[in-house]
Amino acid sequence: MGHLDFYFDFISPYAYFGFRRLNELPASITINLKPVLFAGLLGHWESKGPAEIAPKRTFTYQYTHWYAHKQGIPFRCPPAHPFNPLPGLRLALAANCTHEVVSRIFAFVWGEGKAFDDPQAFAQLTAELGIAEPETQLQAPEVKQALRDNTDKAVTAGVFGVPSYVIDEQVFWGVDAFQMAADYIADPAMMKTAEMQRLASLPASAQRKL
Repeated sequence: MGHLDFYFDFISPYAYFGFRRLNELPASITINLKPVLFAGLLGHWESKGPAEIAPKRTFTYQYTHWYAHKQGIPFRCPPAHPFNPLPGLRLALAANCTHEVVSRIFAFVWGEGKAFDDPQAFAQLTAELGIAEPETQLQAPEVKQALRDNTDKAVTAGVFGVPSYVIDEQVFWGVDAFQMAADYIADPAMMKTAEMQRLASLPASAQRKL
């Protein structure tokens, strides 16, 4: 029993991979899908995204292509990256952010390599998801506010990147932390051992000057 908050942004290929693993969790876990603006998290924590560091940007695209091929996951990088994810995030919220809706939008971007700023492709996507008036529905104040609220809640929860799995105030960041999150669901006591507690309060002996 319990629930998990999955924080994601369609801008991240790792969030795409992380989303696809949610079906591996026990059926007793309630999963809350929480679209957030990754740029908002970066701004709050004063950090850079992988695509903002030139060598890391290239490696990220090549690694995710390799990873997807290795895992048998449909994958095609969109025409340009980074891109503005707001249309996709607002679309997810306007379409009630169900698992099926989020899955379709992730597939649009990372499975098919399409772009939110391609008017024809995006119009087809919005129609497919039941949004009859995207120019109005995606700009609705309640949709914009829901995205801001999700991002604020993510910051309050200590989320600093996407994807993040949050369970019982424990943040598990990145698709590579999925198994750790699954292990925690099976045994929450794993985070209460003496060593885990020591690591949670480990002091720093030096600090880099920015």
